[in-house]
Amino acid sequence: MDFSLDETQQDLRKLTAELLAGDAGEDRLREAGLFAVCAPEEADGAGLGPVEMAVVLREVGARAAAVPALPVLVGSLFLSRYGTRPPHPEAAPALREPGRALADPPVTRADQTAGGWVLTGRKTQVPWPGGGPALVTADAGVFLVEHPETSPEFTSTGEPAVTVVLDRTPAERVAGAEAVTPARQILTLAVAAQASGVLAGALQLTTDYVKTRRQFGRALAEFQAVTMQIADVYVAGRALDVAMWSAAWRLGEGLPVEEDLAVAAFHVGEAFRALYTCQHLHGGLGLDVTYPLHRYFAQAKHLSHLLGGQDAQLDLIGALV
Repeated sequence: MDFSLDETQQDLRKLTAELLAGDAGEDRLREAGLFAVCAPEEADGAGLGPVEMAVVLREVGARAAAVPALPVLVGSLFLSRYGTRPPHPEAAPALREPGRALADPPVTRADQTAGGWVLTGRKTQVPWPGGGPALVTADAGVFLVEHPETSPEFTSTGEPAVTVVLDRTPAERVAGAEAVTPARQILTLAVAAQASGVLAGALQLTTDYVKTRRQFGRALAEFQAVTMQIADVYVAGRALDVAMWSAAWRLGEGLPVEEDLAVAAFHVGEAFRALYTCQHLHGGLGLDVTYPLHRYFAQAKHLSHLLGGQDAQLDLIGALV
């Protein structure tokens, strides 16, 4: 198994990194076509797959950029692979349900009427960048809901998120029940990819800091206790990277991917724990909300919550093995 990026993927990573390094906003990223990399060519996209989605999101995470790349790429990749209509550019994935793990079958009910499908249920932690339609999983498949009722939620990053309330809400079915699992898999991979970048960015920021911050006449990096803690963060990042890239490759190849995704999702929680170490190594500066590390910490926390935390992932891993 070779996780080396091919030429197209390397160019995509370089373009994303260059744009984000220049503080490009959402509009600039759209103009460059990064939000359309997974959309089919007939919808003015590049027709790329899970690995390319992971490449973009890892770079977004590495700079803790506040752009809605994750929901847009998840929605477009799913609809391009499993949907019955061209992807909508702002279809926000609505998969989580109150009191249930992401891997649990959805209890949102879909009923077919003379006028079409209607949905009843509730979805939480739905990223909501533009107020467009929601991509909703239900017992009978995956549906687009054009104008769902929503109530705002608060996130650690300040990014817009909502609870979607469905009360016999009209919906368009875009995929059958067999596509519910792929929708969850794509979202899980996307979260893991962005979390991988978040941890890499935080590690770089922390490494640079301990190399230059001096205490007792020595750089912090010269203290063994500090180097051991930095090593722990590095190991957490490598563990997440291996599981994430393996899952991306297997998903792109159509191979069984549940175990790889479960391990990657578990290590998203480990990434959040590693951010505490990064904060600690920064001392009081690590708690300053105006310092860049705070953006990484907030994003790691948010991504961990999207997957339901480590306990849910351990339960899933146990069930799989």
